[in-house]
Amino acid sequence: MNCIIGADKISCKLLEEFIEKSDSVNLTGTFNDSVSVRNQLSKQQDIDLVFLDFEMLEIDYSDFINSLDRKPNIIILLSGNQNALKEFDLNIIDYLLKPVTYLSFCKAVDKAKRYHSRKDVSNSGDDEIFVKKGSLLVKLKIKDIIYIEARENNVTLNTNDERFPIHFTLKAIENQLPAEIFIRINQSFIVNKSMIQAIKEYTVDLIVGHTLINIPVENSIRNLLLNDIKMMAK
Repeated sequence: MNCIIGADKISCKLLEEFIEKSDSVNLTGTFNDSVSVRNQLSKQQDIDLVFLDFEMLEIDYSDFINSLDRKPNIIILLSGNQNALKEFDLNIIDYLLKPVTYLSFCKAVDKAKRYHSRKDVSNSGDDEIFVKKGSLLVKLKIKDIIYIEARENNVTLNTNDERFPIHFTLKAIENQLPAEIFIRINQSFIVNKSMIQAIKEYTVDLIVGHTLINIPVENSIRNLLLNDIKMMAK
């Protein structure tokens, strides 16, 4: 996996030493500010993993990650328990407390490898998954999933015809879905981009069966969606 580091100089040096010992990650850049990290992610499309110091961020984390066209997996560096991070689970694979130990580094990288492998297995909307419905296993095409909703500890896959409760976190599902097809539009919803009927100021419209539903969309995500679509104009 190609990776970059965005952290203070001491943490960067420590992580560089650990990465040099690892056969799983290849370091392509080291930066001491979040602007440089974002610029590098925009320029280099083959970055799979970022070691990112939360205290180094100059903007809100969700705004930072949602501003990226391609979202890599992220391992966050922390100085202590920061409760503010609990609500921001977008693309976060693991957390490392500073000063980072080699053991904790290895565990986090192993976890990142598992997520990376799952993403590489398949990236097509024609791929199929099996989900449990009662005592049965039901086969679904990924492209037939319209949206995924998280409420408290419950996550539900929604198709035109049915709803499937599953025992996953929204973050875990997001990391396994093809980013070309799905996008997380707020803390609780992932939607199939091809199923969006309208993009409004504060919501996106989806049709589920014969019902039109409105789902709140974060402003940064709305802008990404608008940049992503082809619009006819004079």
